[in-house]
Amino acid sequence: MSRLVILSNRVADLRKTSQSGGLAVGLADALRQRGGVWFGWDGETLRTQPREATVEQIGNVRMISAAMTVEDYMDYYVGYANSVLWPLFHYRLDLVDFKASYFDAYQRVNAHFAGLVAPYLEEKDLIWVHDYHFIPMANALRRLGSRQRMGFFLHIPFPPPDLLAASPNHRFLVECLLDYDVLGFQTTTDTINFRHYLEEWGIGEVVDDRTIRFNGRTITLDRYPIGIDVDAFSQMASEVPEDVRIDASRRAQLGRRQIIGVDRLDYSKGLPDRFQAFGRLLAQHPELEKQVTFLQIAPPTREDVNAYGDIRAELEGLTGSINGRFSDFNWTPLRYIHRPVPRETLAALFRVSHVGLVTPLRDGMNLVAKEFIAAQDEEDPGVLVLSQFAGAAEDLEEALIVNPYDTDTMAEAIHRALTMPLTERLARHGALLARIAQQDTHAWLAAFLADLEVEGAGAGPRRPQVVGTHAA
Repeated sequence: MSRLVILSNRVADLRKTSQSGGLAVGLADALRQRGGVWFGWDGETLRTQPREATVEQIGNVRMISAAMTVEDYMDYYVGYANSVLWPLFHYRLDLVDFKASYFDAYQRVNAHFAGLVAPYLEEKDLIWVHDYHFIPMANALRRLGSRQRMGFFLHIPFPPPDLLAASPNHRFLVECLLDYDVLGFQTTTDTINFRHYLEEWGIGEVVDDRTIRFNGRTITLDRYPIGIDVDAFSQMASEVPEDVRIDASRRAQLGRRQIIGVDRLDYSKGLPDRFQAFGRLLAQHPELEKQVTFLQIAPPTREDVNAYGDIRAELEGLTGSINGRFSDFNWTPLRYIHRPVPRETLAALFRVSHVGLVTPLRDGMNLVAKEFIAAQDEEDPGVLVLSQFAGAAEDLEEALIVNPYDTDTMAEAIHRALTMPLTERLARHGALLARIAQQDTHAWLAAFLADLEVEGAGAGPRRPQVVGTHAA
């Protein structure tokens, strides 16, 4: 069995993965099984040139991390990665802030990191690169002489050709992606967007849905919808902490139901629209006064990017406006938390909530939707309200699918969720739970690594996958 080498923006601590998300747990398990390397940024910024990478051996896994200069952090991470690629890939051209210095830093940091990890590679390693920070990594490694099989998985959406072409460096990005042997995306829409770009710009040859030929090489392209460890999250959710239990008991005595949203504070998550939809719900259904509360948890992220300060101010204003209009001395309809909450607490909060609101304007997959499903009491489950623009909507068709830009429709979907009879809730939840159990973290890992391990995996018919009727 070949060793596995993972390159990602941050490196999870293998001693603490139980406290991390399902992705970190899954990748850590794969690494422990095969042995190998996990490389990424250590989160530090230095005034001078970065020191040599820090290397730590944990069992049969070598953890390698490196710092960046302050300049590289601002131009590569805050600049190109999060002020160009993030908004571009989330269809927000209005927020793209392109500067030539950002692109230069993006190439420079990828080349530097490739040089740091290259000495630790072995001939038969499988190299798996994650996300938009490291698109040029295969190109940089191959320039250094690496000939290993390399795969890339994009955790965020891939935009249509006309949007991608708004970037001055779009062809460079796509040709860098074609330096990998396996390209993985979250959804059918993403794979179609990538193929259409190749066809419109005359790059390579699209042989079939899964196979591309470019510069004498064969590349496998497919959707690998990421999942969660359903059993582990369900077990975590069932262990309700005392403070959550007391809060839920108090609501039950008062006859109040809880709506919950959990998202990083990001403009792609549609939080202002969600808040407005909740305000519209209360205005259109006065019978819900003192009968429902909305808990939104939105921990900070990318605070060095200007757009995030704007959305934080907007949400705080909407919170004050909604509570000022509807609250009473013993009822605060909207509770907004802008700080991290432990994963165990989130799982328990999902379980005691009646409606899960997952309404991003655009999202690669959104594992919160799957976590909400896994956390529910199977005998009295809550209802998931899900944006049609979340990658998860391609498969989770039994959720209440909404247009996150239409606040009236969202308000009515929330009302339907709050009033849905038990028989319908049971049917919907049962179907959703079965699907996320089949399409869990282990299935995602196995599917991607199977293609990465097989030379010429792109040829032939498409692999069977568990999909909903929305998938092509």
